[in-house]
Amino acid sequence: MKKGQIRVIIADDHVMVRSGLRLFLLAFEDLKLVGEATNGQEAIQLCQREKPDVVLMDMVMPVMDGVRATGEICTNFPRTQVIGLTTFYESEMIQKMLDAGAISFLLKSISATELARAIRDASEGKSTISPEIQDLLKGRRSSGANTSKYDLSTREREVLSCIISGLSNAEIAQELVISLSTAKFHVSRILAKLNVSNRAEAVSLALQEGLVNMPTRPKK
Repeated sequence: MKKGQIRVIIADDHVMVRSGLRLFLLAFEDLKLVGEATNGQEAIQLCQREKPDVVLMDMVMPVMDGVRATGEICTNFPRTQVIGLTTFYESEMIQKMLDAGAISFLLKSISATELARAIRDASEGKSTISPEIQDLLKGRRSSGANTSKYDLSTREREVLSCIISGLSNAEIAQELVISLSTAKFHVSRILAKLNVSNRAEAVSLALQEGLVNMPTRPKK
């Protein structure tokens, strides 16, 4: 394996989906397929053996579904990031996957270039949520949601918007013209105020509660 390659596992019970993702990974020199699983249980076993950087995880699989497998992987292999993939607009299950620890969630119809970027971002701890899924999660929140209960300042909302865009702390500092230490401070404050443990949970909650206006500029 070439130095610097991102190690990836595919977990999907459909042969054609795995075949398509396998061919996709072959097109990018910095992405390396190290295993394929047909269910969540196999994915966990592969993670134990291969220690991948990223798992591409289907939601619905036999033996063990993607939600449970994601929770197990995120608990036992904290350095492995899980990207949820789906063809279904099932907000409840998508939310469960994010709550279980998935850093990103994408539609299987995503382009190869976008998926490659999401894998690279996930390996660096950055979250990516497909716009369609963002809209779906936003639709879950009640019309009377009290977003003021989180007491986010204007600057914290700006930082949260950057987090939703998938920006790193350094990129947030550059985007908002603040120091790196200030960016880190704001991110920590946001996680504490939202009572979440990571960026993926913050993104999920922000989308549900409508805490910020969705960013419209293209991601860097």
